[in-house]
Amino acid sequence: MHIDGPPNARTRLILAHGSGADMNSTFMNTMAQDLSAQVKITGGFSVVRFNFPYMDSIIKSGKKRPPDRVEKFIESYKNVITLQIEDGAQELIIGGKSLGGRIASMVCDSEASVKALVCLGYPFHPPGKAEKLRTEHLYKLQTQSLICQGDRDIFGNKKEVPGYKLPDNLQIHWINDGDHSFIPRKKSAVTEVENLNQATKLVAKFIIKICG
Repeated sequence: MHIDGPPNARTRLILAHGSGADMNSTFMNTMAQDLSAQVKITGGFSVVRFNFPYMDSIIKSGKKRPPDRVEKFIESYKNVITLQIEDGAQELIIGGKSLGGRIASMVCDSEASVKALVCLGYPFHPPGKAEKLRTEHLYKLQTQSLICQGDRDIFGNKKEVPGYKLPDNLQIHWINDGDHSFIPRKKSAVTEVENLNQATKLVAKFIIKICG
């Protein structure tokens, strides 16, 4: 587990990683460090990152293995929430990159301490399998939610997602020409740095509105 910002902050954002990279990936580092620096809330604000058990196993063994079942991911995420509350956190925002955000979206409504959900590149469907949607539970979400999604994300792009007609409490902001990690094409009018900055500013504004 890694914390950016004051470890005893009243308000904390928990971010889980995607399926292919751990909590210390460039994407996760950038988002966590920038958000902990941008968000100013009375009582303090910090970003908590953690690895799911299967990722810790990969790191320790050096051997690839498939992700765990959804039930184990949910259990792991709830354990992290419990630890943060026991450590003094008074309000939480939870979310993550891709897989991490999806699992957080399955947890948020069941945890009283969770005030909001943040998904960074939501995996609406597997690449090339647009018919296999992972959206059913999203229509029942009660938690205020923000999804930052690349325009051309192969897990759900700007042409596809509006057709899902998701509920109003789930805000979607599109990242210019971004892929699943918000990276634009080489000839794009925007850069990767600009897209990551755009995402962190959107998330910071959302968190301050909910918890500030």
